[in-house]
Amino acid sequence: MTDPDRDGRLRLTIIGGFLGSGKTTWLRHQMFERRFDAAHVIVNEAAGTPVDDSLLSEAQALTVLAGGCACCEGATAFQDALLAICDTRSQIADPAARVDHILLETSGLADPGAIVALIQDHPILIRHIVVAQVFVVVDAVYGRDALDSQPLARAQVRSADHLVLTKTDVATPADMTRLRHVLRLLAPVANQTGATFGSPVPLPDLGPAHVDDVLAPLKMTEPAIVACQLDLGPAPDWTALTLWLSALLHARGNQIVRVKGVIASPAGRLLVQAVRNTVQRPEVLPRSTPATGADNTLVLIGSGISQSSVSRSYQITAGAGPHSVA
Repeated sequence: MTDPDRDGRLRLTIIGGFLGSGKTTWLRHQMFERRFDAAHVIVNEAAGTPVDDSLLSEAQALTVLAGGCACCEGATAFQDALLAICDTRSQIADPAARVDHILLETSGLADPGAIVALIQDHPILIRHIVVAQVFVVVDAVYGRDALDSQPLARAQVRSADHLVLTKTDVATPADMTRLRHVLRLLAPVANQTGATFGSPVPLPDLGPAHVDDVLAPLKMTEPAIVACQLDLGPAPDWTALTLWLSALLHARGNQIVRVKGVIASPAGRLLVQAVRNTVQRPEVLPRSTPATGADNTLVLIGSGISQSSVSRSYQITAGAGPHSVA
């Protein structure tokens, strides 16, 4: 049922991951458990002949996009599919009968960050769709090899809110621990969970790791990714914050992987998100959503930034001092 406190936009959940990571198996189980109930599912396959759609036939509504990734060759078809869903939804008079959630299972060659940017740059879709979550599925057996050798696999992980390690039943605890450290390096604040045939399973403790063992394959090509928390205080200056964030992303957009936070404003509590240099339109959270200790805290994830430089540049902007960015 539609929440009257929501801003009316469709919520989009992206499920990405490298080739063979187990996205469809995981998604099928989530749908069986009704985690994503009453959602319109979009299956994107790079190959011209789709396969995964037959495995998700129990979806309430299903759109298949084959022959190109939604982030590049298949971008036009993907945009057209989203526009059609939005148009159909707008023609349903009863809000309770409208679909409010879209699930996108990407191809194994898609970059979730580019898909987010595609939506944010579209003049119509940006008004009708908000990206709610990005899940990235990682093969616990072969994921480390993909991360070591494929820049795309690393880009996928960096875009994630949630990382799901699959095939944990055939991976050794030691290999999973090493993989978890690599994932923590690439996506410091992403939640990590395990799954076998789609069912949740516990992961081994993260524990200590030998730094060279974790970093050696990555440090030759990838700068360190860090997470910085910016405390905005009890009454943030919304104008100063938006000016500062826009300037920061303009100057460092290629280095900032993710920005996320819940900020108090005159319009209510707003969910603020950005992927790389693209800022989503803030979403007004329902009044029923409980406040947490993380309110008025902005988390920035990227390379070439530090806690001190981020805090200093914001304080200069908020204090109307000389303009600066981290």
